Amino acid sequence: MTGSDRVRGDDVTEGAGAGRLLGVGLGPGDPSLMTVRAVEAIAEADVVAYHSARHGRSIARSIAARHLRADHIEEALVYPVTTESTDHPGGYRGALEEFYAQAAARLAAHLDAGRTVAVLAEGDPLFYGSYMHMHKRLAHRYPTEVIPGVTSVSAAAARLGTPLSEAEEALTVLPGTLPEEELTARLASSDAVAVMKLGRTFPKVRRALDRSGRLAEARYVERATMEGERTGRVADIDPDSVPYFSVAVLPSRVGARQEAEPGPAGPSGEAPGEVVVVGTGPAGPLWLTPETRGALAAADDLVGYTTYLDRVPPRDGQRRHGSDNRVEAERAEFALELARRGRRVAVVSGGDPGVFAMATAVLEAAAQDAYADVPVRVLPGVTAANAAAARAGAPLGHDYAVLSLSDRLKPWEVIAERLRAAAAADLVLALYNPGSRSRTWQVGKAREVLLEHRAPDTPVVLARDVGGDGERVRSVPLAELDPAQVDMRTLLIVGSSQTQAAHRPDGTEWVWTPRRYPER
Repeated sequence: MTGSDRVRGDDVTEGAGAGRLLGVGLGPGDPSLMTVRAVEAIAEADVVAYHSARHGRSIARSIAARHLRADHIEEALVYPVTTESTDHPGGYRGALEEFYAQAAARLAAHLDAGRTVAVLAEGDPLFYGSYMHMHKRLAHRYPTEVIPGVTSVSAAAARLGTPLSEAEEALTVLPGTLPEEELTARLASSDAVAVMKLGRTFPKVRRALDRSGRLAEARYVERATMEGERTGRVADIDPDSVPYFSVAVLPSRVGARQEAEPGPAGPSGEAPGEVVVVGTGPAGPLWLTPETRGALAAADDLVGYTTYLDRVPPRDGQRRHGSDNRVEAERAEFALELARRGRRVAVVSGGDPGVFAMATAVLEAAAQDAYADVPVRVLPGVTAANAAAARAGAPLGHDYAVLSLSDRLKPWEVIAERLRAAAAADLVLALYNPGSRSRTWQVGKAREVLLEHRAPDTPVVLARDVGGDGERVRSVPLAELDPAQVDMRTLLIVGSSQTQAAHRPDGTEWVWTPRRYPER
């Protein structure tokens, strides 16, 4: 296998030798887990190279030791630094770049002389391995073969004896060196997770697991398959005892759910579960926050209006309870009953659950004495108004008011009074629930009220099905707003006296409201 199509590097001068470069994956540590091809590659090599710290001990060499011969030329590639502390003028990165360039030059000299060079790598050569730095600098110049190896993630899962990921679950691999906020968000939004590169990052990783609500399920594996192997719960591990060669694992939730649900409503007499009210945003998964993704993944039961439940991909072991859009109170009590029996329940809303959605119904029901012991949380989502505004430009750039035109839960007189007050205050208006098959006159009445205070050419954004397949966002002058073009999937944003619209040369249109309001 050649590397003729690899990205070219600029660290080593062009070589003309016929030597071969072999990136040899050795597996997680137990020499018996080396592949047959890895053993063959070492046997074929004239030169065996391996990385080590300044102390000179190489884990890679120790794994392959029984396969090294007296006539092998050994090249120890010793890192000049292993922490961020260095007096190199280019800093830590500069020191490493210089080291990789020098190491590649040493190996290129052997390759130019026609020798076969095997670079040993723990785990898999191209999975967070040191070999990849040699590969990027040399593979485009010499015939190259990469021999895959068993990764530390696979070894850790095997040692834990639990499925790593099942069915439709996605496995996420994270380096512990990520910033804590990023780790927290990734952990909250992922299914199964393996966190690599622990060591001095362990306290940060543990905090991120705790903040994401996943510390209780996190497992720890140290030196998997090697001497000194240790496993346990991350919550029980002393941070000062954690070496670099350790992994934190969040295993499959599918198996855990199946083991924990003996009946359709959870174990009788069990401590209360939890209700989390979440918003899916205006459309599908692209609009979910990491926190909401995590809550949906952790839930035993999903409860919601069927249209919104359909936005959430099915997961093995989860139960889904869909219902009509007009039974909010019943849906809320049903969710609380499930939680009272020990279930973790996610109540699913569109947009933000606290904006004309399910959070109010759940909190009203939860205020009853019967549910006093049931924990309830509300997680924010992307609102329809914010989504529509972003598509249109920035019509909500200054003060604005949010109203629902539905008179199903409040009299039209109240709606008209609020429209007049907001219009008189020169607020931009985001109008939810403007019309439906059974409500066809409210938009026309609202237009009449608004024209009492707004110029006929005031921009009005019509945003339909934002984020969906039928998305259409455009603006019209207020006087030309046609109620027949508005349905329940449409949100209206009515500009203030300052709102502007502009057509771009590429055919797009922007609507925005300046942040500075003129002095009277």
